[in-house]
Amino acid sequence: MSQEIHRRCIEVARELSPPLADAIERGGPLVLSVDDGQPLAERLCRSIAGQQLSVKAARSIWTRVVDAAGDAPLMEFFTEPNQDALRGCGLSGAKIRALCLIAEEARAGRLEADDLRRLGHAERSQRLTALWGVGQWTADMVSIFYFGEPDVWPEGDVAARKTLARLTSPRRKTLRTAARFAPYRSHLALYLWRHVDAPPI
Repeated sequence: MSQEIHRRCIEVARELSPPLADAIERGGPLVLSVDDGQPLAERLCRSIAGQQLSVKAARSIWTRVVDAAGDAPLMEFFTEPNQDALRGCGLSGAKIRALCLIAEEARAGRLEADDLRRLGHAERSQRLTALWGVGQWTADMVSIFYFGEPDVWPEGDVAARKTLARLTSPRRKTLRTAARFAPYRSHLALYLWRHVDAPPI
């Protein structure tokens, strides 16, 4: 299947831009890896805790959060009385508020992965972005990497959007360009991220 998707993406890219087609071809077939081994609420909280931080800083803060919780389940630990402890881990007030509100939803049984898995990306995004502190970028990342949705274009991801514009035309709207790759827009994003991380030839 990954070979078929790879060929299809190259064909579409050739109609748009040789540099984009070359980048996808060099990327080789990709597998959309799903990582749903942790509860959805925990995944959301970790994503928010790491927003606008380097990977290293995000990992360090999350390690401190887990250590601070000790034996307590994280969704039980993320409550108002523990705000000072969370602030001591390096989290901002806004992030602490978001974590506590997500945990509240989880404790009430309103953040079950199976329920959200049955929804399409648009409806799932609506449900997720209705949570305080969860933006469209987070909803897109969860749909791609937690639920394995093959057709999500993360317009809010700066690396994906800028790389697509650079490889096609800065005058062409990236949303419109990405639409040509449906139903494999998540794979387009994966190719672009791989291209950004690849050493120059």
